[in-house]
Amino acid sequence: MTRDELFSIKIKQPDEETYLRTKARWDAIAKPLDGLGDFEELICRIAAIQGSVTPGLTKKTLLIMCADNGIVREGVSQTGQQVTYDVVSLMGERKSSVGILTKNYPLSIVAYDVGIASNVTPEGVVDRKVRPGTADFLQEPAMQPSECLAAIKAGIDAVADQKKQHTDIIATGEMGIGNTTTSTALLCAITGADPAEYTGKGSGLTDEGLLKKTQVIREGLRLHLGSKAGSALMTSEEVFSALCCLGGLDIAALSGVFIGCAMQGIPVVIDGLISAVAALCAERLVPGCHDFYIASHMGKEKGMERVFAELNLHPVISANLALGEGTGAVMIFPLLDMALSLYESGTKFAATDIGQYERFQK
Repeated sequence: MTRDELFSIKIKQPDEETYLRTKARWDAIAKPLDGLGDFEELICRIAAIQGSVTPGLTKKTLLIMCADNGIVREGVSQTGQQVTYDVVSLMGERKSSVGILTKNYPLSIVAYDVGIASNVTPEGVVDRKVRPGTADFLQEPAMQPSECLAAIKAGIDAVADQKKQHTDIIATGEMGIGNTTTSTALLCAITGADPAEYTGKGSGLTDEGLLKKTQVIREGLRLHLGSKAGSALMTSEEVFSALCCLGGLDIAALSGVFIGCAMQGIPVVIDGLISAVAALCAERLVPGCHDFYIASHMGKEKGMERVFAELNLHPVISANLALGEGTGAVMIFPLLDMALSLYESGTKFAATDIGQYERFQK
């Protein structure tokens, strides 16, 4: 994939007529209008994305992009890079947190190695390694443009594989020690926000560690953005450059997943901060992707609210989640199943003596 090929991607938007027909079908069910709140809206959006008033949620897949971040050399994480390999090894056996969490739930989990700092890919994990971890972005760009493009393509290709398998909906996850630093740096680069406002403690830093992490991000922005640091990036080229300089291979690959889902017409669920920043990158690189996004939860990281505001999305779960791996994203699936059950089989007003509620337009 080249830059020109990436920037030339055009997204066909979800079908508005299908959305309206799905809304009308909800209103025909014997219940108060909008009684299921945001879940009615989500089913309408999924229907519009799939182009059918009978949307399918049978085949669900979690795609996890895994990579190491060279910025950990600056002491921004409580743990070292070896933890990435160890956790991803558990993913390959479905013994990591998300694997155990969904043990009795019909969900396919596919983990990808796009940049683990090892010459070996763990068993049970798909090898799409671009390079063994990014560089320390305080010393040099995290990755070269060709490497960033390769990671994005890996995500797009992963979705294309799922399309061939008739996957109905995709959740996004990641694993990579240090990636709250890279994702926060990218968020601040793209929006022009102050790192002090959005830098969090990640997997567990002291107050002193948080101050150091914030300073590392600020110095990285100054190094790679120069006079543009503190101002929102306006073009796809600028966002791509920031992704190359600051981002992780996992974020680039997840950006590819979001772009791929928009290209293939598959609804895609955002997990936590890293996934959310990747979704924001995807939208800035290929406008129109956001119409295919579903926000699962408002995570504990400070930047989540800002990303969702940028994307005009409203998460339906608020539980201070910060586990990663796609755990928050998959938690929305059973809730969507229940909402779809009512949509498909709910008793209609026409089958009762109850008068149908009328929707008044202002």
